[in-house]
Parts: sequence; structure tokens; C-alpha cells
Amino acid sequence: MVMTDFDSLSIPLNQPIKAQNAGLFVSRGQAAHPTRVIQSHELIFIKQGELDLWEEGREFHLVAGQTLHLHPGRQHGSHQPMPPSLRFYWIHFELMPEPVGDLNCVASHCVSRIPIPQVATLPQPERLERLFRTFLEDQETGLLHPYAANLLATLMLLEVVQAQSDPAAQGEEAKSLAIRAHTYIRMNFDRPITASRVAGALGYNTDYLGRIYHKLYGYTLTEAIHRRRIEKACEWLRDTNLTILEVAARCGFTDCDYFRRVFRRVMQTSPGEYRAEASRVHINTH
Repeated sequence: MVMTDFDSLSIPLNQPIKAQNAGLFVSRGQAAHPTRVIQSHELIFIKQGELDLWEEGREFHLVAGQTLHLHPGRQHGSHQPMPPSLRFYWIHFELMPEPVGDLNCVASHCVSRIPIPQVATLPQPERLERLFRTFLEDQETGLLHPYAANLLATLMLLEVVQAQSDPAAQGEEAKSLAIRAHTYIRMNFDRPITASRVAGALGYNTDYLGRIYHKLYGYTLTEAIHRRRIEKACEWLRDTNLTILEVAARCGFTDCDYFRRVFRRVMQTSPGEYRAEASRVHINTH
């Protein structure tokens, strides 16, 4: 699910957040999320796997790197057992009453507010995970001071807010990131890289990086890896006497048969046929 501001939570900057408790849920693939109504806000952050939840009739499909905000007083649950690969962090929090402050200012609505989308895709999910881990470690050891808990919860929500930063600035940042990914692939094509490893090397969520890369270049990260590898394979097939097995290995393929399939898909011919055709071209040009 893409990020949306539907039913977003809007918090005044002068309104304190009171953290309750948090945890890391690890699914065994046997139970569904209970149907319930809670009286606190809940932020869920998917670390691994996929989660299907509903809230008051609205359904959500969440994947790794996404967050979901559940509202107090609303019924929510799931229709099916949670998969065994699922791991997600959760935290319950309350919004304390807004301070009265300057009545004239409040009356004129000059208090700044931060909108928190109900669903968000985080470009750098490891930042939010670090906050959760700090919260849980201190909670477990009894060292979590209430003030620290409240500040950590606030920082968690601000990480979610970052996912919907200024569109113009976000567009330039996304373009720069896509170019970095393209450069990384061109320089590391001969290593055992995948789309997730490229994203991990750059410190971003795989789905997020894949979307912005596709938007800029018109094809997926996996296709980019294959294109770069086959580009170099063509050079070596034309200009060297390396065997097809040796070319495949130099291009990062550990399976020669898979190399042949990818080569044919990209070039519409086999490596051997390509080499033979390239050899004839070379002969005809002299």
C-alpha cells in the first residue's frame, strides 16, 4: 500500500505525547490478530513479512518498511492467520491534553500541527527500528525513564512524518538516490548483488528504492542488474577468448544456465550466437 494521508493523525507541536508500552511481535503462523478496541493510539512498524489488518471496515495490506497508525476507540483486527515470516514492532501512546497557553493564539489556530499519515512507507526504516530497539532495551532493563519514553515515542512519529516531506525536496532526493543506485549497480555488477542488497548497501527500503528507480529509469532494480551484467558480457564475448562459463562468472552469475537464459531474454539470442555474429562483423570490417 502506498503512503496516504487518509484519516491521518494531526498533532499540535505543543501537545505532549505519553508513551505506554511497546514490543516486538514474532509470528508463529498460527494465530490471527485479535479483534479488539483499545483506548490508546497504536503505531505498528513492519520489520519483516506482510500483515493484513482492518480498522472500522477499512483494510490495510502492509509490507516491510511500512507503518500503520490505529486510532483509539475503533475496532480493528485481521481476517486470516498472520504468516510465520511476520515480525513487527508496536507501541501504544496517548495524546495529553493541549496546554491552554496563549488563548488568543489558540483561538486563531496559530499552533503548528504535524500530520501523521495512517499508512506510510519509510525510505530509511532502520532509523525507526533503532528508536524501537532503544525503547525496548531500556524497557526490558527497567532503565526507561518516562520522559525518555515520551521523547522516543515522539521521535518515532516524526520518522513517520519524514515519509511525507516536501514533495519538491523529496523529488530531488529521490532522483539523487536513484542515480546512486544506478552507479552502485554499474560498479558492483560482478558481485553477488540483488535488489535487496543494493537497497541495503544504500540504507533504504527495497520497495521504496525500487519504486523511485523505476520512475527515473523505466525498469526495475533486478532488470538494471541484468542489463549491466549482459552489457559487460557482450564486451567480453566480442573482445576476448574467454569461455562462456568464464564470462558468466565474471559477470556475477554462479549458474551458467541462468546466465544463458538472462542473456537470451535481454539480447534475443544466445551467448554463442552473439559471439559468432560479432566475430563475422569484425571480419567484415577489415
